[in-house]
Amino acid sequence: MSRPRPAVLIGVGNPYRRDDGIGPALAAAISELDLPGVTVLTSDGEPSRLLEAWWRASLAVVVDAVRLDGGVPGRIHRHHVAAEDLADGWMSANSASTHGLGIADAIHLAKAMDQLPERLVVFAVETDDIGYGEHLSPPVRASLVELTHVVLAELRSG
Repeated sequence: MSRPRPAVLIGVGNPYRRDDGIGPALAAAISELDLPGVTVLTSDGEPSRLLEAWWRASLAVVVDAVRLDGGVPGRIHRHHVAAEDLADGWMSANSASTHGLGIADAIHLAKAMDQLPERLVVFAVETDDIGYGEHLSPPVRASLVELTHVVLAELRSG
């Protein structure tokens, strides 16, 4: 039987849809640091791939783009997913993943299949532009430094 991975960082998104690429951009930045005990992955957000990525992890940190009505592009939201969140849903009514099925769907599926990591933290970055293109918008690109710091702090907290 394999031992649990201490931590996994999953950057969710599509780098060819501008701000939707914040997850992969963050994953690339963290990957360059070669942190011991941390597996860094990118994902398109498909729920079964997320479950596979975080299964057996003691800590899973997921970074994704989010659209909010009246949001502030580049603003970072941190959510520690707890059991009580799964009963009522933790995404607000005025937000949505930038993917057809979102992380919330993967979390519910993981709960049903008993494949949640021991601890799951989601960082969502508000978007400005998810049109076609390879570059993050200026406000989202500017948030990458702060995002790197808060994700590193989370990973180090174990």
